[in-house]
Amino acid sequence: MPGEDDHIMMKFPVLIGDIGGTNARFAILVDAYAEPKEFPTVQTASFATIDEAIQTAILDKTSVLPLSAVLAVAGPVDGDEIALTNCDWVVKPKQMFETLGLEEVVVLNDFEAQALGVVALGPEHMEQIGGGEAEDAASRVVLGPGTGLGVAGLVHARHTWIPVPGEGGHVDMGPRSERDFTVFPHIEKIEGRISAEQMLCGRGLVNLYRAVARADGKQARFTTPAEITSAALDRSDATAAEALDIFVTCLGRLAGDLALIFMSRGGVFLTGGIAQKIVPALKNGLFRAAFEDKAPHNALVRSMPVYVITHPLAALAGLAAYARTPGRFGVEIEDRHWARG
Repeated sequence: MPGEDDHIMMKFPVLIGDIGGTNARFAILVDAYAEPKEFPTVQTASFATIDEAIQTAILDKTSVLPLSAVLAVAGPVDGDEIALTNCDWVVKPKQMFETLGLEEVVVLNDFEAQALGVVALGPEHMEQIGGGEAEDAASRVVLGPGTGLGVAGLVHARHTWIPVPGEGGHVDMGPRSERDFTVFPHIEKIEGRISAEQMLCGRGLVNLYRAVARADGKQARFTTPAEITSAALDRSDATAAEALDIFVTCLGRLAGDLALIFMSRGGVFLTGGIAQKIVPALKNGLFRAAFEDKAPHNALVRSMPVYVITHPLAALAGLAAYARTPGRFGVEIEDRHWARG
């Protein structure tokens, strides 16, 4: 049965997991004071189910038997069978009692975990991209291009950090500049529209690159985000370089929109592997110019800092913080908490 108590205390050891469309990362917290015991990253395509992945890649590699699990998944958490947006895994918490020997399972949205990580991590794990000083207790927003595009807010109220999960990566994106109106007609659409995720994720960068090539009547030489990023950063391919410029510009526009929505005086946080790899492009001025181009509120967003989270396992850090001290966070667990019997 889903639990009704908003301030559960997890039974240790606790398995924590950050499950995205391509990669799944796991660790075990032996107790509230221990550092997480991390395991090698799992490729979701390598296992038919999440239960098989956890058993084979985690439980078979340790003598520690977790009693609880806090899992963050890339998709909305709804019902007793939770499908991921960009991979075939389905999380079935009740089944995990039998297959994995767990007594308790909490399932959160993956960017809810990223939002928790913003509080758990220190300044040594962040690189600032412009703006002023963050206000300690002010609202924050997290977004991250990866396999998809995740978005979450984080608000502070009654001495508690409250993550606000959602599907903000699927908002509409439209052209603004003259060049946009040349390129955007060539961007692959979903049911007639261009969502932010169609542009601002790994496949979105490929989508942009192909659109720029088509707009100029050129051949698209590259097929992967890594190839495009590499050629763009070393400026060895003009089409790739422009695609990445459009990518960071549109990311800046969206980040600025979200900053206004959440009044993010506590900062805007870019997370995930893509953001970490393109820091030079994020610092070339295009991102920040687009972020601040929010008349009549340019001055307001100009003061807001943007950070790239450089910690490789930010979501796990957030989940570990929640597992240790759930009362510190206003995480809504109704219909997202299952306990055996």
